[in-house]
Amino acid sequence: MLSAFLTGFILGLSLILAIGAQNSFVLRQGLMGRHVFTVALFCSLSDAILIVIGVTGISIFLNDIIYLVSDWLFAVAAIWLTGYGLLRLKDAIKGNSTLVAEGISNNGIATTLSSLVVLTFANPHVYLDTVILIGSVSQQFPDDTKLAYVLGASIASFVFFFSLAYGAKFLSPIMQRPLAWRALDSFIAFIMFTLAIKMAHSGGWL
Repeated sequence: MLSAFLTGFILGLSLILAIGAQNSFVLRQGLMGRHVFTVALFCSLSDAILIVIGVTGISIFLNDIIYLVSDWLFAVAAIWLTGYGLLRLKDAIKGNSTLVAEGISNNGIATTLSSLVVLTFANPHVYLDTVILIGSVSQQFPDDTKLAYVLGASIASFVFFFSLAYGAKFLSPIMQRPLAWRALDSFIAFIMFTLAIKMAHSGGWL
């Protein structure tokens, strides 16, 4: 039971530690102090749902479908990441980002969640990692310990995303400086463009 839990936790954590589009978005929201809890909860629950789908065996049926449409998923992801990268690059050049303007709009949650939906579910690697990989690894455990495995992998997502979102506040004194925001937006833009190129290449478009 403990072995299954730890395996799920370590595997789940290792798959989301790398800085990617979703993680960069969560970090930025944490620094801005905008919808932090909602963002962290959405990402955590999304991972948990996909993990459950994978471990319950649906990954066996989805495997062929995902690979069948993976080229188009990679294309959509590449286009969206490029667009998001351009927005961050624009902010970096103009210096639009700041910690002060955190209450500009009461409707910002809709835009935030729509961005998260695309960042989360338009990324083919999300399905390959959470559904197929985590789902496949679970097959080594007996049925009575798979729940512990699912809990371990899911809790890893909750720990990571909430730590990333709320831990970003410790950087807020540094981010009071416009130059720091420009550096962060430039860094995020670089990540987005790099991921977009990787997605396009993985889908055979480059």
